[in-house]
Amino acid sequence: ASSYRSPLDLPAHGRVASKFVHCAREYFNNLDLPVEIIPLYGSVELGPITGMSEAIVDLVSTGRTLKENGLIEIDILYESTARLIAHPISYRLNTDGINNLIEQIRELTKVSAESLVS
Repeated sequence: ASSYRSPLDLPAHGRVASKFVHCAREYFNNLDLPVEIIPLYGSVELGPITGMSEAIVDLVSTGRTLKENGLIEIDILYESTARLIAHPISYRLNTDGINNLIEQIRELTKVSAESLVS
């Protein structure tokens, strides 16, 4: 498991792997913590495992992949939500179809969330 409990525990000029290079750079600049941002696309969690980096900046949903790779979340850069957006006219013309789609999405996310718990 990671020995880092805060971004400030990272070594000065340490390496941070991320596909979100701009966001990572901005975050560490705001902390006034000089780190080297390593662009890495694909399985970013492999950065610390392979010694390519001390830390990563990545999207986290459940934290399962982090846990499987012995990593822990030490800070949240951004929070996000998913939204379904319909044009008002489209919604009026196809209310039943759109409401049906909403129910299907709710069922799928419920099943997905239940499978993550088990």
